[in-house]
Amino acid sequence: MKGSTEKITIGHDHPPLNTVKVCRRTPLNRMFAAVYLAGALALFYHHARTLLSSTTISFFLIRFSFLIADIVLVFMWSTTQSFRMRPVIRREFPENLKPVLQNSGEFPGLDVFICTADPYKEPPLGVVNTALSVMAYEYPTEKISVYVSDDGGSELTLFAFMEAAKFAGYWLPFCRKKKIEERCPEAYFRSNYAYCSETEDIKIKYEVMKQRIDTTMERGKIGDEYVTKEEEREALRKWTYKFTRQDHPTVIQVLLESGEDKDNSDSSMPNLIYVSRQKSTASPHHFKAGALNTLGLSFTLVYILKLRVSAIMTNSPIVLTLDCDMYSNNALTPQHVLCYICDPAMDPKLGYIQFPQRFHGLNKNDIYASEIIPLFLSNPTGMDGLAGPSYVGTGCFFCRRAFFGPPSSMVVPEIPELSPDHLVDKPISSQEVLALANNVAGCNYEEDNNWGSKVGFRYGSLVEDYYTGYCLQCEGWGSRFCQPDKEAFLGDVPITLNDVLSQNKRWSIGLLEVGFSKYSPVTLGVIAMGPLMALSYAHYAFWAIWSLPITIYGFLPQLALLINLPIFPKVSDPWFILYAFLFMSSYTQDYIEFVLAGGTLQRWWSEQRMWLIRGVTSYLFGSVEFSLKCLGFPTLGFNVTSKVVDDEQGKRYEQGVFEFGVASTMFIPLTMAAMINLVSFFHGVIEISRGRRRMEEWFIGMFIAGFVTVNCWPIYEAVALRKDKGRIPTKTTIISVVLVFALYTAASFTSL
Repeated sequence: MKGSTEKITIGHDHPPLNTVKVCRRTPLNRMFAAVYLAGALALFYHHARTLLSSTTISFFLIRFSFLIADIVLVFMWSTTQSFRMRPVIRREFPENLKPVLQNSGEFPGLDVFICTADPYKEPPLGVVNTALSVMAYEYPTEKISVYVSDDGGSELTLFAFMEAAKFAGYWLPFCRKKKIEERCPEAYFRSNYAYCSETEDIKIKYEVMKQRIDTTMERGKIGDEYVTKEEEREALRKWTYKFTRQDHPTVIQVLLESGEDKDNSDSSMPNLIYVSRQKSTASPHHFKAGALNTLGLSFTLVYILKLRVSAIMTNSPIVLTLDCDMYSNNALTPQHVLCYICDPAMDPKLGYIQFPQRFHGLNKNDIYASEIIPLFLSNPTGMDGLAGPSYVGTGCFFCRRAFFGPPSSMVVPEIPELSPDHLVDKPISSQEVLALANNVAGCNYEEDNNWGSKVGFRYGSLVEDYYTGYCLQCEGWGSRFCQPDKEAFLGDVPITLNDVLSQNKRWSIGLLEVGFSKYSPVTLGVIAMGPLMALSYAHYAFWAIWSLPITIYGFLPQLALLINLPIFPKVSDPWFILYAFLFMSSYTQDYIEFVLAGGTLQRWWSEQRMWLIRGVTSYLFGSVEFSLKCLGFPTLGFNVTSKVVDDEQGKRYEQGVFEFGVASTMFIPLTMAAMINLVSFFHGVIEISRGRRRMEEWFIGMFIAGFVTVNCWPIYEAVALRKDKGRIPTKTTIISVVLVFALYTAASFTSL
């Protein structure tokens, strides 16, 4: 939507590099927020009156439960409104960079961090494609350094990148010569590319590389026929019988060195470095953040490894973090970043530029709402009008200086070689550089220093990306949301419901860790960033508490229908209008925001359905697991989401069919909610049709049960109508039936 005001950022003597517009709907959003808040306060007044007039303990407890549910709903609604107080749209003009950067030597260096953890869940071929896509940026190759952090310490991943280094010598000049837009080989060769003999020759080379990597993965070991160079054999000899996933030395292998290695057109290649941090069974690991900080970033899981190692080897002023499956879809992405970094009028406190996560392979209606438009598009646009978007873990370009303390006072690292101002003047393959890089990648290096707390990516949460961005903005760093017309990055999506919910549960636990810590957005955030930015971060920190109102509204009104206990106003009651307004207006605003961000009606329906599903599964289980963790009970650790696609699962996903399949405990409350809503709705229909009840008195309860029933259609299919492997297991169905009956029995005794 076009803005009402426009700010043009220009230099002294060249055209604008970027513009920003405030969205025209902003005044309407603010007026709506005021009206809705008044309605919410009126609802609380109604709850208070109803509670005071309660005649039985059971009715009091039911009404009190709805009061708590509505308090949480209004709180979460208020956090959502923070995104809508000043949304902005930015635009960049890479074509105007020429007067600022007149030759390749003036381009700033770019260090790219790609993290992977398990070659069997994150196939090396996909990671290779991600690396090749950024190595082929329309950017001076001598300025690009790609660090592949293998937290699984797998020789199979190293071998895959040895093959990638060879193929890159053909792929990079081919991309430049043909000026192709799809610079991820896999994406390019599955597109409608222009046929020519040169293209077919490159495709054959890619298929050879692919076949060698896939064969090696199937065997589980590297064939001698594939290792032809002595330096390759030397690198692979590090994998001895003592080398295990959880106990091994640091491995840093320079696969390509700019200035030394040339492609087949005799042009310089970018740097390509494989890194696996040291691990010891006696030392704790911090998932991705630990991996990143060693390379030189300052974000917990993906940064600690890469931040330090990259500082020693290249120390580029710009750092890009990428998930292993998030390949580059736009060769000019770095130029969009430079439109901010190289703008002489830009705020010197700019810490990072975040691109939206976008995905390929989504089915038509995005049944699992994997696009997550609010998180990746709508909300960042709103935060961008305040102090800037949060860091979402991938597709983010950092200014290296931002990892070393507030803009006003840099935290000096323990050795000068790690400083963001340090100038690397030695080859990356020199013994001196490699020795120091191995040292800073050690598992005990962070003892008694500021890494992970004041420097680099931050430890303290399973969602290290959220926590790192939050800490940086509390320190005073700003950010920008960059959304070019052509998506900058495209990634994979999970295609089973269990994978989606497991991922969301992990996020929920990590976010609650921040929300209930001494660094909570509702305490430190308000002081450091102001109320609106604090509410924005609180929206994510307390994501999981959606489970409370969703669970209450998913079960209590339905039980009330079954035991003939009216709990909502009649249609003729003036309070009914308030309930209708609060529900319809919030859903309408949510739909409008979704569509304005590029969504469709069908995908919005999937989004709100998944919100309800998450409420009784991942949010609920995340909250319980977090509570148990706080009480000292053991919980599950970090799990890598599988990027491996089963053919049958993939086919069902393309058809828009939900994939359950496994007997996950999270499916039990989901199936229970589906059953109790279906039974209560048809029970109400029968009772009203027989004249035993009046529709006017039971309309709200019937509407809630009917609305949930419509949303639960995929669950009914998976319970009763499907015979494929993706259906809900019979064991889950039986347990759910027993628990629903027990719940109904307990409610019946309560009503006596």
